[in-house]
Amino acid sequence: MVSGILDVLWLVPALPLLGVILNGAIALFSERPVLLAEAAHGEEDHGSLGPPALGTSPPGTSHSGGSHGDSHGASPAPAPYRKLVAFIGPAVVGVAFVVSLLSVIALAARSPHDRLFVQVLFPWIQAGGFSAPAALQLDPLSSVMILVVTGVGFLIHVYSVGYMSHEKAFARYFVYLNLFTFAMLVLVLGSNYLVMFVGWEGVGLCSYLLIGYWYEKKSASDAGKKAFIVNRVGDFGFILGLFLLFWTFGTVNYTEVFAKIPMLSASGVLTTETATAITLLFFIGAIGKSAQIPLYVWLPDAMEGPTPVSALIHAATMVTAGVYMVARSNALYLLSPVSMGVVAVIGAATAIFSATIGITQNDIKRVLAYSTVSQLGYMFLACGVGAFTAGIFHLMTHAFFKALLFLGSGSVIHALSGEQDMRKMGSLKKHLPITFTTMFIATLAIAGIPGLSGFFSKDEILWKAFSSPHGNIVLWAIGALAAGITAFYMFRLVFLTFFGASRMEPQVEKHVHESPGSMTVPLMLLAVFSVIGGWVGIPEVLGGHNYFEEWLAPVFAHGAAAGHGAAHHPVALELGLMAGSVAVALFGIGLAYYLYRVRTEKPEKIAGTVPRLYDVVYNKYYVDEIYDVVIVRRIVDGSVWLWRAFDAAFIDGIVNGVASLVRGTGDRLRRVQTGVVGNYAFSLLLGAVLIVGYILAR
Repeated sequence: MVSGILDVLWLVPALPLLGVILNGAIALFSERPVLLAEAAHGEEDHGSLGPPALGTSPPGTSHSGGSHGDSHGASPAPAPYRKLVAFIGPAVVGVAFVVSLLSVIALAARSPHDRLFVQVLFPWIQAGGFSAPAALQLDPLSSVMILVVTGVGFLIHVYSVGYMSHEKAFARYFVYLNLFTFAMLVLVLGSNYLVMFVGWEGVGLCSYLLIGYWYEKKSASDAGKKAFIVNRVGDFGFILGLFLLFWTFGTVNYTEVFAKIPMLSASGVLTTETATAITLLFFIGAIGKSAQIPLYVWLPDAMEGPTPVSALIHAATMVTAGVYMVARSNALYLLSPVSMGVVAVIGAATAIFSATIGITQNDIKRVLAYSTVSQLGYMFLACGVGAFTAGIFHLMTHAFFKALLFLGSGSVIHALSGEQDMRKMGSLKKHLPITFTTMFIATLAIAGIPGLSGFFSKDEILWKAFSSPHGNIVLWAIGALAAGITAFYMFRLVFLTFFGASRMEPQVEKHVHESPGSMTVPLMLLAVFSVIGGWVGIPEVLGGHNYFEEWLAPVFAHGAAAGHGAAHHPVALELGLMAGSVAVALFGIGLAYYLYRVRTEKPEKIAGTVPRLYDVVYNKYYVDEIYDVVIVRRIVDGSVWLWRAFDAAFIDGIVNGVASLVRGTGDRLRRVQTGVVGNYAFSLLLGAVLIVGYILAR
């Protein structure tokens, strides 16, 4: 049975799509009439004030009352369809995970060089000798991705049942969530770049829908539009790279592209310059999708969506797409030292830049958002130094502890009736024991404490940043410093949220409670994987065996061959650098403890001594404001000028001119109609004379 499971690989993306169809029908035929009836009733009650936005929680009637966005709507009257939606939404993803797991087991049963399965669903685009079928490909890389997407995605779906239970548009939410999962699975399972691009655009659309789920709130709708537009910039680069790839290789299928590299390189068709152009254009797409400098600005604002959406975007789906694409294209990137350097430098710069911003943020979700941007920088740093396995390894472990951190923050927000400002928290450890314990484990993991999942993947990246032929001591130092800053601001989050005196509003504090089982069970499962998730990649220097690297070896064979020329470093050096990175992380934790547990007045004093520097970092280096002045305002002003000069003056001028001509002509012609019978008789006589005269003249 297991060996034949590969024949139904199509079920992995098809099951979430089935959820979209079923929940979509429920949303359209069951939920929407209820919401329309409520809206009509509200219009009768409020008169000219009008009804609230259809399917959303009206402001002022929130269950949570928070001002930042995770304020749940008023409890709707129980409806039978909600239980069905709550079952279908998570169930289809859960079954997809089971199919994914069995498929990966079947793939693992094959020999390492035979671990490639392609399933053609139907012919898609055929023109002359070009063919791009709608096909799925399962290999070690895509197997890791589908397990992460369906496994972590399933837990987030389960969590959503409890977290979103008060939302009126419950079915609509799960339609979007299932669609997001489907699009990401298409992206990672596609056997060619065109199918990948379909999924690529699909996750972009779903991010817009989910970030702007509370569309009646301006900040949420603006954040959704911002994510969509910024990603269009990156996608423009990606599709140009796709065109150039086709022009060079004559195909977009992975196996054919990578197989042609030696031949086209030898013939001179594929030059280093061409490879650089293709990979840099692809990387522009990755910069947008995975939120790297300079297109990272959309991701922190993505927290305007519901917290489970943030967890799905930041941990298991959209932002990992760029890392996956670069890793999938590793054979192309290795042809271009320039592209490898750009990827490494952008990744390192993003890691340290966004980490510094996280130090000063007070919104619990915004801290985690900048943490995600920083961790994605680590993944690109790994890819840029040729350590593609380490990048995917960190992608996997990060999915565990970042999903846990976001869902844990959602549990905190749920307990505090929508409050997200850490300055209004404190002393939650005793009220939320499960949430605290699981979030503390995740914080240890992201800080890189030895033994936990984050330590093994992050240390692998730092070591490769130093020892790889593409790496150097500067990249290692930047990565290690970013790790220390990460440890600092993450423990700052923990200390401000769970320790110290309570800073909660009295009316909020008396209602603080632990989340229901549908929310805490996913937290506990993710906590387990945040601990053990990295044990599949224990380095040999610590007496382990990197099974993860061995699993991905067939996919990254080009990278392994390129790394054969790397210098061999003594074990003592590797252990020393490992100890150094751990020491930096421990220093960050100790500094956070000192400032936020021992000398709690110090942070404010430090900010007061360097107010300008603090304001710059607190305001995220004013990047959004600079973009607004330099780019957004210029586009808006240019659009207004074009509207006035071309639309209003030229287009409207033509239309209005024709109308004026017709009207003027009509004004003159209507004077012929005098209403006098004698005039009409004379006109008839004159016409008859002219006609007879014309006939006689012939």
